[in-house]
Amino acid sequence: MKRSFLLLLLALFASTGLTACNTVKGFGKDLQKVGEQMEEKADK
Repeated sequence: MKRSFLLLLLALFASTGLTACNTVKGFGKDLQKVGEQMEEKADK
């Protein structure tokens, strides 16, 4: 019983960590696009 609970808890933390990495990566890409748009407007 304890072992299955610990495995479930471990799986939950692992999936949360992977989701957070994808979110941070996506945020970085969005931020990069905003920077590129600002740079284009500054060039004009």
